[in-house]
Amino acid sequence: MRARLLPLLAALTGLMIVNAGCNKNSTARKTVDLTDDLGRTVSINAPVQRIVTMAPNLTEITFAAGAGDKLVGVTTADDYPPEVDSIPRFSAVGVDFEALVTMKPDLVLATDQVNSPKDADMFASLDIPVLYLSFAGMDDIFDAIKTVGEVAGTGSRAADHAGTLREAVVDLGRQTSALTPRPRVLFLISSDRLFGFGKDSYVHEIIRTAGGESISAEMDVTAPVFSEEYVIEQAPDVIIGAFQDGTDADDLLKKYPAWSTVPAIQSGRVYSIDPDIVLRPGPRVVEGAFRMALLLHPDLLENDASVIRR
Repeated sequence: MRARLLPLLAALTGLMIVNAGCNKNSTARKTVDLTDDLGRTVSINAPVQRIVTMAPNLTEITFAAGAGDKLVGVTTADDYPPEVDSIPRFSAVGVDFEALVTMKPDLVLATDQVNSPKDADMFASLDIPVLYLSFAGMDDIFDAIKTVGEVAGTGSRAADHAGTLREAVVDLGRQTSALTPRPRVLFLISSDRLFGFGKDSYVHEIIRTAGGESISAEMDVTAPVFSEEYVIEQAPDVIIGAFQDGTDADDLLKKYPAWSTVPAIQSGRVYSIDPDIVLRPGPRVVEGAFRMALLLHPDLLENDASVIRR
């Protein structure tokens, strides 16, 4: 497995960059009715020519669908792929509809996990189709790539890319399914406040695919704040965080002295991972799953510091 993980990771990273290029498929336009994830019927004049995205993950999905050349507007929070630097921007926090209208989109992509569903009424009044997408699992990401491709006229390329990403996840899950033991994992969004994820989050799916078991996978709260006592009771073997300050086991122990008995602290198995490849539900979560597999099962490679950020 060691021999396969790193080449697969490199290939996937390259694929996501290559697929950001243009696709010049063009067909006669026709009205297509889609049901979005708010249950709304959205009429779209496809293939669309001018797309605006309301969240960074939707931008990445659009590029993954081979339709990046049709983007005419992205949010001020967008930072990937590098091509977004040349695309006009607007604020999606308290949506700047005035700026958005000047971009003349024939499709707006939104997600109810970031954007208010109430904005749909404003878009309707402006006669701008808006498609809301939700992401409860990795399959939703792959399906979104296909959907965007279908309405953008890049359906074949989008389906191929989504299929490749899906197969990579299945293959990784197959490789890690037989690994024992499966470490118990605490995933944290922050080390200052112990935010994490509860039941039905795609983050748990990433952890399972990577060969771990999330200690909060059965919590009913969507975004729980863990108590120090909860962490002690659950005794995670590994702590992985979207830490941007290089937090390690010693740092956590200084903040939470009672954690001295927690296995992850005792063994020093506290890792940072790029938040954008885990917390942003887009095509790069596949890379996130591979990188997490290498964190949870470090014997799968020989101390490659370029892959694992400790």
